[in-house]
Amino acid sequence: MGSLHRIAVLCGLTAVLATTAAQAEDWKVAKNEDGIKISLAEVPGSDYKSYQGVTLMKTTVAKLRALQEDVAGACAWIHECKMQKLLKHEGDQSWTYTQFNTPWPVTARDSVLHITTVEGTDGSLTRKLEGVPKYIPEEKGFVRVTKVDGFWKFVPKGDQVEVTYQVHTEPGGSVPSMIANKFVVDAPFNTLKALKERAEK
Repeated sequence: MGSLHRIAVLCGLTAVLATTAAQAEDWKVAKNEDGIKISLAEVPGSDYKSYQGVTLMKTTVAKLRALQEDVAGACAWIHECKMQKLLKHEGDQSWTYTQFNTPWPVTARDSVLHITTVEGTDGSLTRKLEGVPKYIPEEKGFVRVTKVDGFWKFVPKGDQVEVTYQVHTEPGGSVPSMIANKFVVDAPFNTLKALKERAEK
């Protein structure tokens, strides 16, 4: 039974990886400035595109990790972050709560993330982001983001680190397509640019 379970898990993983690879082929570059490349991809069954930002930073994986693990301080470089706090930390997992500013007429959003950190044998670091909207009760005056699925990945490249930030979000409620389309480019670009400024100091 154990081996059957393992086969099922492996088949499931293969399917997930195949899907991810298939989606990855559909990335279209939306912005390429200041050494930061932003690409977008359609997500089947969703009105909102996935975004992927990639850049090189003259820094270390350790410094990037420290900047990310300072949850409250990270709000200063996350696009449109109003407030952020750590809810729980347990081993390589943490749960965070974030409030975002949104342009009129969109109601302000908040999100709860479950973050799992995985260290690679090559010195890389991956931080998987998963939305857990029901983890804490909803806050008055905010629309809870219903889905977040993505990751941060830091890969050492000599004296630099290749940083990839990839996310698909279902923002909850209604968001005009013009604002949503601007967000999927601005969020990764502005976040990576601000992180880079701090990481390279």
